[in-house]
Amino acid sequence: MTAPFDLKHATIAEQGIEYRAIAGSDPSKPALVFLHEGLGSTALWRDFPDQLCAATGCAGLIYSRFGYGGSDPCVLPRPLDYMQEEATNILPALLAHFDIRNFILVGHSDGASIALVYAGLAEEISPKAVVVMAPHVFCEDISVAGIEDAQKAYEQGDLEEKLKKFHGINTECAFRGWNDAWLDPAFRSWNIETYLPAITAPVLAIQGREDSYGTLRQIEKIERAIGGQFHKKILDKCGHNPWQEKRDDVLAYIVAFIREPMF
Repeated sequence: MTAPFDLKHATIAEQGIEYRAIAGSDPSKPALVFLHEGLGSTALWRDFPDQLCAATGCAGLIYSRFGYGGSDPCVLPRPLDYMQEEATNILPALLAHFDIRNFILVGHSDGASIALVYAGLAEEISPKAVVVMAPHVFCEDISVAGIEDAQKAYEQGDLEEKLKKFHGINTECAFRGWNDAWLDPAFRSWNIETYLPAITAPVLAIQGREDSYGTLRQIEKIERAIGGQFHKKILDKCGHNPWQEKRDDVLAYIVAFIREPMF
């Protein structure tokens, strides 16, 4: 049975990736690899990864993608397939660096989409399972409207100052890289549904009914196309951030999912 990644490895920091590792209490369990949202970072996950790792006995790895948090900046504008690029190039390199072979992907929003793309890559090590919260597999009108609202909050409100606490000198890079890509008219045709049939790992999808960035059609598309086991939890009175808004419920759902005898 493959052990979790070696926490002593540190050279990834020299390559410009900010990360945080959590030791697990059970070496036989898969490591949890956390993939943040479009404006997220290692720090913005707060203590949710710690709570989930403690509840499951799994080790954890949280990292900031290039252009976020304390990682190196990225070149702007981001390509419109930046999520596919992250899944096919950066994530495999990160997993290889830490020798992570026994793992579960836990993604939120953009991170959820990255997790789905990676899980659908036949040439990569398959995750033991995938947890996606507020995933996107195609671009909806509600997504664009929500991102237009975020642009107003950044340019006219206090969103920029809030993000500076977590992204520092990467704040403009983090926001523009995400916002400009989604508001590009060509992004309307963005779609990752072709990756779904190749996903054989069990998938848990969690979505809030009041999500201002996506409708339940996202979950329905995944459910119809997925190649393996599919589980879903639709949360009432919940928006785009289930792990923040319904933390206790989300923790319970993921813990129960991981404890299923599928591993």
